[in-house]
Amino acid sequence: MEKWARSLLLLTLSLLIIFASVAADDYVRPKPREALQFPWEQKSSSQPEQVHISLAGDKHMRVTWVTSDKSSPSFVEYGTSPGKYSYLGQGESTSYSYIMYRSGKIHHTVIGPLEADTLYYYRCGGEGPEFHLKTPPAHFPITFAVAGDLGQTGWTKSTLDHIDQCKYAVQLLPGDLSYADYMQHKWDTFGELVQPLASVRPWMVTQGNHEKENIPFIVDEFVSFNSRWKMPYEESGSNSNLYYSFEVAGVHAIMLGSYTDYDRYSDQYRWLKADLAKVDRERTPWLIVLFHVPWYNSNDAHQHEGDDMMAEMEPLLYASGVDIVFTGHVHAYERTKRVNNGKSDPCGPIHITIGDGGNREGLARKYKDPSPEWSVFREASFGHGELQMVNSSHALWTWHRNDDDEPTRSDEVWLNSLVNSGCVKKRHEEELRKMLLEP
Repeated sequence: MEKWARSLLLLTLSLLIIFASVAADDYVRPKPREALQFPWEQKSSSQPEQVHISLAGDKHMRVTWVTSDKSSPSFVEYGTSPGKYSYLGQGESTSYSYIMYRSGKIHHTVIGPLEADTLYYYRCGGEGPEFHLKTPPAHFPITFAVAGDLGQTGWTKSTLDHIDQCKYAVQLLPGDLSYADYMQHKWDTFGELVQPLASVRPWMVTQGNHEKENIPFIVDEFVSFNSRWKMPYEESGSNSNLYYSFEVAGVHAIMLGSYTDYDRYSDQYRWLKADLAKVDRERTPWLIVLFHVPWYNSNDAHQHEGDDMMAEMEPLLYASGVDIVFTGHVHAYERTKRVNNGKSDPCGPIHITIGDGGNREGLARKYKDPSPEWSVFREASFGHGELQMVNSSHALWTWHRNDDDEPTRSDEVWLNSLVNSGCVKKRHEEELRKMLLEP
């Protein structure tokens, strides 16, 4: 009885901590759009749901889906013609429990090798509807869609509708996906919401604070995220799904974790050094990084939350000639000049905060006045970004506001790669060797 009472007390205290953290806020947000409603539908227990795909190493793709039938097989049939499946990929499955919630069977199956820039048709587990996917191109040009802090509101749907109009190859999401916030069924509804897009183009995501569903002594903090959104961490030499890298069409992309250890003695820091040391700028002239909490932020919201991570990791990114850093967390949009160590620097990365995908908490409208010298454009509106890598030296970045349900192009800039500018080979050669190759 005493053991049972102690467990009940721990659960009560944990729930109080949860509700207090959700309720706390530094700033006043305007009224957001209402949450989307998801009508319940009777489906076969073996019917694949929440289908999404992600890159899984060179010429391979991971297909993920959920079934309520625990005996459903984890294989994917695929081919280049509708209804004709010439290939079969065998996979794995997992599931998890969260207090009284029990997930369905979560399937992960890697398929390939796949041809670049090719349409494939596939079916999950031998039943259900046929899906199709488009593999990214092998060479420039390539377009990325970028949106953070999505959630499940009317604004989310507007953002997804606008992204669907974009001719992109890969979706990048720097954290805060479902806004489930401990309510596990919202992971299921989020999976259904994004399936029309995420089953066709690969979604590459990293974690945000709303993925950190921690109940001390009871539930691991990232069990939901890690179980449902498996990324190519093993393929990139990482030992954690919270940080990894991938390469596609001349771009090396690094996804970091703002909510896992990042100091210079951590596994993430050591992995980042090793990953940066392996980057070949001849093969991948563009180097981009994504994580959740911004380092350069002139909004009143979430000031200084990224300072510690910045102090540890910014020198690595600078020495390696990172071109662009994408973050979320702040529910607004902001673009900086090339910047490093708190000031403009022609050899530093451009930082873009894009935490305006459609979250349920609303927009962060208050900015510091006057704005810092490194801040170029800032606006508290919902929207998404498009990054078009035209060639090895030039890219076009556009941000599309959707406040009025129109995908208005509000910010636009042409970018030159740092490799093309000479920063990487000349100015940082000595620093790069020191930062990346020392034990």
